[in-house]
Amino acid sequence: MVWRHASSLIGTPKYPADFQRFDYVNPDAPKGGEVRVSANDTFDTFNPLLAKGDLAEGLGLVFETLMTSSMDEINSEYGLLAEAVSFPEDYSSATYRLREGARWHDGTPVTPEDVIWSFENVVELDPQRHFYYQHVTGAEKTGERDVTFTFDEKNNRELPQIVGQLLVLPKHWWEGTNDSGEQRSIERTTLEIPMGSGPYRITSVSPGSTVVFERVEDYWGEDLPVNVGSNNFDRLQYEYFTSRDSEFQAFKAGKVDFWLENRAQRWANGYDFPAVEDGRIVRDMFENPYRSSGVMVGFIPNLRRDKFKDPRVREALVQVFDFEELNRTQFFDQYERIGSYFYGSELASSGLPQGKELDILESVRDLVPEEVFTEEYKNPVGGDRANQRNNLREAIRLFGEAGYEIRDGKMVNIETGEPFGFEILLNGPIIESVAQAYAQNLKRIGVEATVRSVDPAQYTNRERSRDFDVIYSGWGQSLSPGNEQMEYWGSAAANREGSANYAGISDPGVDALIEKIVFAEDRDTLVAATKALDRVLLAGRYVVPSYTLRKARLAYWSFLAFPEPLPTYSLGFPSIWWSKKATD
Repeated sequence: MVWRHASSLIGTPKYPADFQRFDYVNPDAPKGGEVRVSANDTFDTFNPLLAKGDLAEGLGLVFETLMTSSMDEINSEYGLLAEAVSFPEDYSSATYRLREGARWHDGTPVTPEDVIWSFENVVELDPQRHFYYQHVTGAEKTGERDVTFTFDEKNNRELPQIVGQLLVLPKHWWEGTNDSGEQRSIERTTLEIPMGSGPYRITSVSPGSTVVFERVEDYWGEDLPVNVGSNNFDRLQYEYFTSRDSEFQAFKAGKVDFWLENRAQRWANGYDFPAVEDGRIVRDMFENPYRSSGVMVGFIPNLRRDKFKDPRVREALVQVFDFEELNRTQFFDQYERIGSYFYGSELASSGLPQGKELDILESVRDLVPEEVFTEEYKNPVGGDRANQRNNLREAIRLFGEAGYEIRDGKMVNIETGEPFGFEILLNGPIIESVAQAYAQNLKRIGVEATVRSVDPAQYTNRERSRDFDVIYSGWGQSLSPGNEQMEYWGSAAANREGSANYAGISDPGVDALIEKIVFAEDRDTLVAATKALDRVLLAGRYVVPSYTLRKARLAYWSFLAFPEPLPTYSLGFPSIWWSKKATD
């Protein structure tokens, strides 16, 4: 059995077994001080395994995983709770050896039983992670500190890594009783302060409003190479706000210290106040968080509704969205249009398929649209009256081919006379102005679209139960796609409540290409198969692509500091930042 201190999906891990720290940290960062962070809406549970309730932010400070990622590599994992991992050449299993000194905050050791209990409960209580771990058939103790996970398929090199991401909770604590003598249950939401093994513990809670984390003075993993230069703040306070506007006002007033801006208008003209002008607040933009990811975001029609099943209808909906006009009138020309399910990464398709990508598409030719071989996907271009008219005419033509016509100013089904309309369901008001502009354009071709913003709890319930016509959402993508693609687009996830297959895509060509991604034997094949999948998804018109900014707009109070340069693929906040006040 070969024990590895780290694993990588792309080549060899950067850091050797005897590495002392990650290159991007400041090993001399001072410990101390506090940082106040804002969160939106509310929370009602600290139970991270249960797919119920609104989970509090920051629990990754309390709970730990078997392995942890570096921030300057793509898909490498290094030992955290586990000191090493071993797996055979065919990836049919993976064994993790726990660190001898790993312990919970009450001083008891982290055991294989904790790992097994955590795995068994997460797959039972969370449908999404049950699907994610569907090829993990079991976990058993195979040594004093060893846990072996077995898999029902071979040569899926991602399986050991997704097991390494397992969040481990203390079995003895959850099966014990609280201070009132009541039996705890992992099957219920709870606001009882939980026990963890991480560098922080929760010390105070104001339900739905505030959670305070304080650094554990005798944290068992303080000197691990993966932790050197990290966990520098003595105290982190998460404050919850009912709206982004109130969050920003708190930031301006010095009650919140760190702010990631999500509104182009505010970034353009909302920072003309004294703390910015005199340098107490610093503003900057960073590409780092986007270098390791691709993205697709947009309006997603629910294919479980008959009205959206015709791809010509979905293409018509794409034609009506005028990004260029929105970018000019609302976004101060800060955004770019998304044209791929892996936009912004090397995995995005372009031009016509060639080489290995073409070979892969040829192997599933009878399952995919012919256009993927002959046409490059292009979003319609609006922004001026001529283009807008042409796009609307094309939308009307496509509706006509699908069996609709305009009568008395309304788009109706020719056979039934039923008007074509739908509701756009939004998770809060942030994107409301964009949806309203889209609805106005749809009205110009006789389509009545209503926009409805609801609170996060209601949105989550409706999205999970598929009670929507169209939602605005999206998917982030790593540079090493794998099993999660089944969750996003696979037929098995299409009608499973709570999956990330929001559109309800169920297509044999898509399924076949996902298999080729999961079982790719090398990087070139993985990239080619992903580009092929991208083409087929784009041809299906499953999303009305919107826009993105491939930079993080960051504002923070100047007492905060970070190592320069920041890690290649992350802002590293709050883990590798520190407070200048700690040295005062």
